[in-house]
Amino acid sequence: MQNLIILHGALGAETQFKALKERIHSDFIIYSFNFYGHGGHPIEKPFRIRDFADQLEYFIKENTITEALVFGYSMGGMVALDLASRKPELIDRIVTLGTKFGWSPEVAEEEVKMLNPEVIEEKVPQFARALEDRHAPTNWREVLYSTKEMMLNLGENPPVDKDSWSKIETQVTICLADKDEMVTREETQEVYEILPNAEYKEISDSKHAIEQVNLDEIVDILVCGCEE
Repeated sequence: MQNLIILHGALGAETQFKALKERIHSDFIIYSFNFYGHGGHPIEKPFRIRDFADQLEYFIKENTITEALVFGYSMGGMVALDLASRKPELIDRIVTLGTKFGWSPEVAEEEVKMLNPEVIEEKVPQFARALEDRHAPTNWREVLYSTKEMMLNLGENPPVDKDSWSKIETQVTICLADKDEMVTREETQEVYEILPNAEYKEISDSKHAIEQVNLDEIVDILVCGCEE
C-alpha cells in the first residue's frame, strides 16, 4: 500500500479528517500531524508556509516515508507544493483541495476581516467553540491572530513562485469545490497551467470547508490515481 500524508489547512487540525481516514484506511498507510501552533501544539514562532514545509520534510524523514502521496487541504496544499519545489524526491504525488493561490495585499486585507474573534463569537458561536476544542489547550484566539498575521505576510509576499513551480515534475492534481466561496477558479487554474505535470478536478456539490466536501469524489481521486 502507498503511504498517504494528510495535511490540514489554516485554523485546522488533523482531527478534521476522521471521516476521510475511515473511508480510505484499507487503501493506504495513513499519516497525519498538526503543524506547530495547531491542534494544541504551542505557537513557537510566526506561521509561515516555508516553516510548515520544513516541518513536513522533517516528518517524512523522521518516519522514513517513501513514495509519499500528499493530500493537502487548503493551506496544506501550498505547504506540499513548496516542499516539492525544493525537495522533489520526498514526494511522489500531490493532491490539493481548496488551496488559495492568489494573494496580494488587497486580498489579504479582505481575508483577515473574517478573523475577528469577537465577531466570530457573536455571529458564529458554534465555530468559536469548534476552534476552542480543536486547539486546546492553546487559546484559539492566539491561533486566529497568528493566522491573520500569516495571511498579511502572504499578501506582501505572494507564495506562488512561477520560476521554481514550473520545474516541479511531481504529479499534481489541483482540486476545487464547485461552490468554494474562498478560492476562485481563475487563481486555481493559473497554478494548474504553471505546473508541468498537473491536472485540474472540480469537486461537485461541495464548499470550501472540509466538512462540506464531497468525500466520495476525493476518495476516487486519491485511490484511482494510485491505480493508474
